[in-house]
Amino acid sequence: MYVHAGILGLGRCPNGAESLPMDTQKAEIAATAARMVVEEGLEYASAKRQALRQLGLPARSALPGNDEVDDAVREYIALFCADTQPAELAALRRLALVWMERLADFRPHLGGAVWQGTATRQSDIYIQLFCDDPKSAEIALIDHGVAYDPRTVTGFQGLPVEALSLASPSPELAQTIGVHLLVYDHDDLRGALKPDARGRVPRGDLAAVRRLTAQTGAS
Repeated sequence: MYVHAGILGLGRCPNGAESLPMDTQKAEIAATAARMVVEEGLEYASAKRQALRQLGLPARSALPGNDEVDDAVREYIALFCADTQPAELAALRRLALVWMERLADFRPHLGGAVWQGTATRQSDIYIQLFCDDPKSAEIALIDHGVAYDPRTVTGFQGLPVEALSLASPSPELAQTIGVHLLVYDHDDLRGALKPDARGRVPRGDLAAVRRLTAQTGAS
């Protein structure tokens, strides 16, 4: 199996990285970003920007696509986290299911690394809610005394959406996990399950996540 130099911690000399052919340079950026995603829980966009700085590359350097970073993340996990990542992923999926069941009235869908299978204990949980009334999910958290921080983020359609971020303890992992509830309008659910270019469904509903956790429990 080919292993990126960045995954092994090589090729980080700024001058050397900048002189690489573009395809090799993008692979180096992807590998460096992948390590940050797995070890630090960064999102892909942030990891790619930090990889540029770590490699000493210009800010306007050509960046790898998310699919390239995703491949590098899976390679990194297979090489360095194969003994621990499956159990950590299963624990995160079970915690996500707890919150999805609590918020079942708002058509929760799990996305991100926890859904795609690349999450580790450093990863946050991202749940998208599709609400008839955008404020209803926030009101539900208030009614149940759940502390959260509201903010605005870019949603999967490229438009601003409200995110309700909270901290949730994971007894299995013995640590607190960030849970982010992204609030969409009900109509946004149309097309939200369309497979990507690789045929992968980008998010899963409550039934799909229940199946995932049941499979983990049986294995």
